[in-house]
Amino acid sequence: MPASESASEQCPNCKRISEVLTRVGDRWSVLVIISLSQYGTLRFNELKRNLGISQRMLSRTLRELERDGLVNRTYHPTIPPKVEYNLTSMGESFREPVNALGQWALENLVTIDAARETYDAAAEANAS
Repeated sequence: MPASESASEQCPNCKRISEVLTRVGDRWSVLVIISLSQYGTLRFNELKRNLGISQRMLSRTLRELERDGLVNRTYHPTIPPKVEYNLTSMGESFREPVNALGQWALENLVTIDAARETYDAAAEANAS
């Protein structure tokens, strides 16, 4: 890159891309999308139980995914109140890349674990 050309001129959309990926690429958002894509419409407590996530973190994640247009929230004024979540059409379009990422993680768990063990052993040997 020439000295006179800034990073933003090289990639004018990088900041916006980063904002979106930071939001939809965090651990809990990805797991919520995967869960809703596998099971369809789920209630809050079903998601909480499936993911092993705290109530506060799930509430925050769902609110942000709803704000970004990836998740629908449907409130049913029953006793007790019932709230259901499902993917929007944009959320559905995000299914494939998220599921591919999840599948990649599953396929590479053993290799990643081995790499970590090798790295940790080398780091421990160098520290001695």
